[in-house]
Amino acid sequence: MNTIELRPPYLIFLGSETHPTYTKTGAGLVEWRRELCRGQLSLIDDGVDLGLPRMSVQEAAAAGVRSLVVGAARVGGDIPDEWMDTLEQAASLGMDIVAGLHVSLAATPRLREAAQRSGARLLDVRKCPAGLPVGSGRKRSGKRVLMVGTDCAVGKKYTALALERDMHRRGLNADFRASGQTGIMIAGCGLPLDAVVSDFLSGAAELLSPANSDDHWDVIEGQGSMFHPGYAAVSLGLLLGSQPDAFVVCHEAGRERISGWDDFPLPTIEQVIERTVALGSLTNPAIACVGVSINSSSLGADERDSYLAELSRRLGLPCVDPLRGGTDALIERLLQTPAASCTDIHSPGGRQS
Repeated sequence: MNTIELRPPYLIFLGSETHPTYTKTGAGLVEWRRELCRGQLSLIDDGVDLGLPRMSVQEAAAAGVRSLVVGAARVGGDIPDEWMDTLEQAASLGMDIVAGLHVSLAATPRLREAAQRSGARLLDVRKCPAGLPVGSGRKRSGKRVLMVGTDCAVGKKYTALALERDMHRRGLNADFRASGQTGIMIAGCGLPLDAVVSDFLSGAAELLSPANSDDHWDVIEGQGSMFHPGYAAVSLGLLLGSQPDAFVVCHEAGRERISGWDDFPLPTIEQVIERTVALGSLTNPAIACVGVSINSSSLGADERDSYLAELSRRLGLPCVDPLRGGTDALIERLLQTPAASCTDIHSPGGRQS
């Protein structure tokens, strides 16, 4: 897998984004690695605010910032012309530029030349290793739980990170497996599956979650949604290659249409469960849903409790907001799956890959 080393502290660059959906890389770093984030830089006054001090490139350099992390991403993953002056200035001042875009930073002459002059590094997180295999479909040892979504940016990464954290608190043998650029920045390793040539998607997912000890759980970050008109392909490749024993459906309360594709209504959670089981059973016939993770940030506390209770009653599954109530209910259900009952899940251990 890709392993990267970022040099903190970070300046989170948000471009001109006004919609949180397109700044989830920056938001993820602030949520899970806030101690490493020194400030934020937006090109507009009314852009997304991550709650960090606002800094210019010069102020960040004076404050000892060592890396400018591109925390925004447009559809298509390119570098807008309006970003170039800021990125070049940061590189000229010796800051590493870190990005998970589809285009290479080093392939941009202005950035490459500025970095060469200052000694800064240009780190492309969305870079796949050579020699990825075609998926084999063969069963691997160890156990896996995958996050699947009703849409993009509904909490799949946050749910996986919270689940790993809570499993560790209970002494369980588990590791977060990052499948996207933000997760890789947080974890320091992983595979950017949306940058993999389609023939090798399921093979890359097999590498992301390799054979492991029988008591070990891989907690796998999901990508996209199998109901997404643009990104369903990566979701399916990840599902088939990861061969999950269990999955958690992730959803944002109140969202009704695919974000950015407003002509497409959001699927129901029941539809997501049905499709995931139908397709995932190709490589793991024992696949089962163990619960639902809800991003309830748009709801008040009382409304959230009622929402989760009604959803749980309707589905017959535990339903939680992992950032507001933890994931213990999901873990309890996970421990009841056939995959968990066949081995001693409480054995100590760590990463085996």
